[in-house]
Order: sequence, then C-alpha cells, then structure tokens
Amino acid sequence: MQTPPRVAMVAGETSGDLLAGLLLDGLRAQWPDVASMGIGGPRMQERGFDAWWPSERLAVHGYSVELVRRLVGLVRIRKALGTRLLTTDRPDVFIGVDAPDFNLGLEARLRAQGVKTVHFVCPSIWAWRAKRVETIRASCDHVLCIFPFEPELLARHGIAATYVGHPLARVIPLQPYRLAARRALGLDEQGEVLAILPGSRSAEVAYIAKPFFQAAALIQQARPAIKIVVPAVPALRARIEQVARECGLQDRLAIVTGQSHAVLAACDVTLIASGTATLEAALFKRPMVIGYHMHPVSWRLMRRKQLQPWVGLPNILCRDFVVPELLQDAASPQALAAAVTDWLDAYHHQPARIAALQQRFTALHESLLRDTPRLAAHAIQNLLQA
Repeated sequence: MQTPPRVAMVAGETSGDLLAGLLLDGLRAQWPDVASMGIGGPRMQERGFDAWWPSERLAVHGYSVELVRRLVGLVRIRKALGTRLLTTDRPDVFIGVDAPDFNLGLEARLRAQGVKTVHFVCPSIWAWRAKRVETIRASCDHVLCIFPFEPELLARHGIAATYVGHPLARVIPLQPYRLAARRALGLDEQGEVLAILPGSRSAEVAYIAKPFFQAAALIQQARPAIKIVVPAVPALRARIEQVARECGLQDRLAIVTGQSHAVLAACDVTLIASGTATLEAALFKRPMVIGYHMHPVSWRLMRRKQLQPWVGLPNILCRDFVVPELLQDAASPQALAAAVTDWLDAYHHQPARIAALQQRFTALHESLLRDTPRLAAHAIQNLLQA
C-alpha cells in the first residue's frame, strides 16, 4: 500500500497514550503523511493525531450513580464513534490500544462492516478470563503482543498476532542508574533503601497500603538506619500520607510524588503491589516481595478464574517463583516484613543469590527489548496489503 492509510485509533489513560504514541512513530516512519484520528491523549496529538474525544473521557472513577453516568456516557461515545467511522470518516484500519472493555466491542462492529481491525496489547487471557479469547477472535484481524509467549497462544485459537516487544524495556536501561537515582532523591549512596509501592489505584491503596506500612514499621524497628521511600501517584498522595500516619510512620519514611522509576533504581529491595510495577521492578533488576489484598468476594472470584500458579508478572514471564508472592491472608505485616528482610540479608550473606536474580531479570529484559514502533508498523502494513 503506497498511499498513506487512514488510521483510526482509540487509546485511554496515560499508558494507552504512551503505547499509541510509539505506534504512531512507527506509522509515520512508514508513511510520513499518515492520517490518524479518534480518541487519544497528548502524546498522540503531538504526533498529529486528530482527537475527536480526549483519552481521559475513557477513564471511569467513582461509585454508584456517578459510575453509572460515566458508563452510560462511554456507551454513547462508542456508538457515536463507530457510526462516524462507518459513514463520514471510514478508515483503512482501526487500532484499539488496550482498553479491551471499550475497544473489543467497537472492533467487532467495525470488522463486521469490512474495516480491518488491530488490537494493541493482548488481553490477559493467559492469566484469567480465558473465555475472552472468543471475543478477541470475533473482533480482531490482528493482535500486537507485548509478551513473547502470546502469539503462539493466540495462534492456537486461530488469531493472527505479532510480538512487538514491551515498551517499558526500551524506557528502562539495561544497566540501572542506582547511584545517580540515589543522589537525585537525596539518599545515602551506601545505606539500605526499601521502596514501597502500594498500587496506583484507590482500591489498591485502600487494601494494601496498611499492611505494607505495618511491615515497614517492623523492618525499621529491626534496622533503624534503613531508608523507606514511597512513590505516590499524585491523586493518591494524601491517602497514602494518612495511612502512613495511622501506622506511626509519618516522620520515618519519604513520600515522593511520582518518580517511581527513580525510586526503583535507587532501592535495594521493593515491597510492591502486583501489577505492571512489578515488571518495572524486574527491569530495574531489583529483588522484590509481591503483595496483594482485595475484597474477599473479589478474591474468591479471581481465584476461581486464575489459570496459572503465579500472579506477579516477573514470575509469570520467568515461569517460576523467582520472587515471593504473598497474597490475601498470606500478606500479613509479619510475613511481608520477613520476606523483605530475607532479601536484605541476602546482600550480606548470599550475594550469589542476588546476582542470580539480577542475571535472570537481565535475560528477561533482553527478551522484551524490541523495536516496537517498527515491528508494529510492519505488522499493520502487512495486514493492509493482505
């Protein structure tokens, strides 16, 4: 296809805007005059994207009446967008960037009317919600995958896919900048540093922050010189500070706004909520203890749907319990503190154990490091030429 294609895209939240920005870089390298439009954020708009709606319109926050209103609004936006793309502004290809609850239904509607569809980031059918594979097959002509094992899994279900690498592997250096990060955060270059990441969503902080901080208090009692740093999402900083006060830690740890990468680069060990942040910690080659806690009803539902013995991304990708996972009732302050202490002691008594973990995480990093913009654009070009 020599003429530049018309590309419609939908990306929600900051992470989707980042992924879509990388994809647009690849598309523009392939077709400098490519036209792109739909729902997107500032990174996309910097690359010439025509945002009919801003990406923040896809964010859903709140409860009860407010949540219902937001969901009704999203349904209206999706319907209006689909109608526009099938009438006045028909694209050559539609790319849904993550946000599967919004995008897969839209992709199915467009595909049924002859528009080629791509989904960027395979939904986690390998972790839970395996039945969603049927929805993917009905919705997508092609899936762009960020984990190397996903294309083979999708192929078993007759879904075409391409592994394009994980964008975080390009952002985080293979050799972490530990000393520079400590200097930037005002930390001693030699002392012990514990990073605590209690999640980036309000529900996570509500369930996880207290046992994490109680564990931190126990660790600090045994190691008074240890420095504890907590990178907080701006919207949740006040809540995190409140929990720290409730645990008697208000003057005994440093809470910084954002800067999670600097904190992970600077720390010796991190106590971290399960999620994408655990992969970031692995890419920074840091020993970690993964903890998670949620509402008991949600926990029972999740456990029934879980398809693998691991929950944390580093363990899933390594196919082994390379770092401890303490979940739900197992995530007591005492157990969390003991697991963190075990890693801290390993630096002094089992340096080979630390080195082995760092070597494993380096290999993981290398497996995720690909030219994502180029590979994604090439896959889309092949789809358009098919």
